[in-house]
Amino acid sequence: MDIAEVAGRSGVPASTLRYYERKGLIASTGRQGLRRQFNPEVLDQLALIALGQAAGLSLDEIGSMLSPSGGPAINRQLLSSKADEINRTIAQLRAVSRGLRHAAACRAPSHAECPTFRRLLKAAASGALESRRQGKDIGPTGKRGKKA
Repeated sequence: MDIAEVAGRSGVPASTLRYYERKGLIASTGRQGLRRQFNPEVLDQLALIALGQAAGLSLDEIGSMLSPSGGPAINRQLLSSKADEINRTIAQLRAVSRGLRHAAACRAPSHAECPTFRRLLKAAASGALESRRQGKDIGPTGKRGKKA
């Protein structure tokens, strides 16, 4: 398949295919005229790259899990760590969502008088929400192990 067909079938622009080739994520089989040629298996490799990117893996991390033949060489520890990171991010986003929903429905005369909203503000100001996103177990209350 030439690069235009790979781009059309995969939805990955030709410029990105050339970049992936420079990074060693995919390999062309040669050229026909000016166009790079690829084996049909490149579509599976591109699907693996897309899956890795959807999981938040860097291209270097993805590259480390592709064997020289282009098939998967899965680093289970890396995947487990990434899943843990995603779970922490989900927990943080759920806590923020609960706080925002509470603020939207709170019957306090002003948000400044709402204890729940004040805790959320305090957690955001102290960096607890960002710290949690980076893998530290600090809840929106600003205390370790507490939930919103």
